Amino acid sequence: MNIVHFISDFYSQSADWHGYDGIPQRLWEHIQYSVLAMVVAAAIALPIGLVTGHTGRGGNALGLLATAGRALPSFGLLVLLFVIMGLGLLPVMIPLVVLAVPPILVTTYEAVRSVDPAPVDAARGMGMGPLRILAQVEVPVALPLILSGLRSAAIQIVSTATIAAYVSFGGLGRYIIDGLYQLDYEKVVGGATLVAALALATLGIFWLAGRLAVSPGVRRR
Repeated sequence: MNIVHFISDFYSQSADWHGYDGIPQRLWEHIQYSVLAMVVAAAIALPIGLVTGHTGRGGNALGLLATAGRALPSFGLLVLLFVIMGLGLLPVMIPLVVLAVPPILVTTYEAVRSVDPAPVDAARGMGMGPLRILAQVEVPVALPLILSGLRSAAIQIVSTATIAAYVSFGGLGRYIIDGLYQLDYEKVVGGATLVAALALATLGIFWLAGRLAVSPGVRRR
């Protein structure tokens, strides 16, 4: 059988749409893991990236931190944390957050640093303080690049959250792990296509966010 037949058989079976192992349940679990990891990573990386980008200090340290974070193997870190901490959500979240922080951090820093200094100087001349300059001048101009960093991190999280299944958690990775163990390649291919579809949906969400949040003048520029 080819991949098309695997996909057709997976989605045509009614049993795959119901119960604790049904597609809606596994998809919802995967979304929960991804959103939680994304929120934590953004809460850590965005403030640091904005402040360092505004002040222009700490760029080299951010580069080293991002390189170190990208070098860590997510699956290896998951197994290590599972051995140390035991079964729980925290060993799953830490590798996903570590994976997502570098692109958000570096892109946010570079986005703020790339803002034209002319409007920043004008705002400073009008008596605006550092926080107002950052919030009202720099962030609106840098928003497209900031969103691109968030988008990159979100795609990586959605794609990598399948590792949760290795430590007995749910999500779409359950289809891939269980399918390989059972030699059920319909389940493997079906799970992989669901992950790909969710990644494409994530791209669509960030495209829409960019259309709604970024001003038309900044988009045209």
